[in-house]
Amino acid sequence: MKMQAVVNYAPEKHRVELRDVAVPTISDQDVLLEVQAVGVCGSDLHQWTADHSWPVNYPVTLGHEFSGVIHGVGGAVAEWQVGDRVVSETAAVIDANNPMTRQGQYNLDPTRQGFGYGVDGAMTQYVRVPARCLHRLPAGLSFEKAALTEPCCVAYSAAVVNADIRPGDRVVVFGPGTIGLLCAAMARLRGAMVAVVGLEQDRHRLEIAEQHYGCDSIIADASDWARHRDGLGAEGVIDAAGVSATLKQALAIVRPNGWISKVGWGPQPLNFSLDPLVQKNVRLQGSFSHNWPVWERVLSLLSEGMLNIDPIIGGVWPITQWRDAFETMHGGEIIKAILKPEGIH
Repeated sequence: MKMQAVVNYAPEKHRVELRDVAVPTISDQDVLLEVQAVGVCGSDLHQWTADHSWPVNYPVTLGHEFSGVIHGVGGAVAEWQVGDRVVSETAAVIDANNPMTRQGQYNLDPTRQGFGYGVDGAMTQYVRVPARCLHRLPAGLSFEKAALTEPCCVAYSAAVVNADIRPGDRVVVFGPGTIGLLCAAMARLRGAMVAVVGLEQDRHRLEIAEQHYGCDSIIADASDWARHRDGLGAEGVIDAAGVSATLKQALAIVRPNGWISKVGWGPQPLNFSLDPLVQKNVRLQGSFSHNWPVWERVLSLLSEGMLNIDPIIGGVWPITQWRDAFETMHGGEIIKAILKPEGIH
């Protein structure tokens, strides 16, 4: 049987197309998941526009933010049954014997490969998923919202696990994309005063930060906001933009003994001095991916209504209209697009 999939088939720009692919077979440790919703991530767009900075195993089906229903289970899978509603983590391939994996930090296993770039992802109808990746969906959490668990986990790691936020802190977030807005929401949940910084073309995204997450919004320069309390700067900065300029600005506005959590990717060289990092005694922390306890915590936040992601979802498209979804999201008209797979043939 064949099914349609959104496939990134070569490293050049716009080498993505809808292809007929075979329904995958599963091993004893896997489940076959029938995808119900899959989010379009910024990394999917970067692979589409060929400006990504990570290796890709071409050809590969895109999509790593997904939820669905178990359609089949491997012979050694005892904890899951056909019909279970689940969401999947992204670490599709890990080394069980790697020291990081043994510590529960398999997201930092150097051999890790994820859905959508290392192995086939979920922009299709059925995807092979290791059973260890699954989390049960809380009752009442829709498949569409569950598909955004992954970016919420990225934000949780950046703003909670890899940051040091206390109630009353001033925190600046660079980049009002999906991750930036979710980082701002997480920082607000921790009791921080938050400013989200973007460019002129980001005004409607900045309005979301203001209206739905209680943040201040700033175009370009956050220096005055960061120094408002005592002139020393913000306690923390989350760089969700990734370009060299935002890290330079972060170093300028963070207070002495503050912290910077860098979650945005960017291949550009820095071309500026890191001496302010030393002079101010600042902690610069990278933040990559997530692990099992983060997923469980985020699913609780979503199911209890503590984290509102409705403003993030800009629309739902059938998988046959993936290009419209990509272009709408890439053009900045919406924050997040979601695709709905169609049947096999």
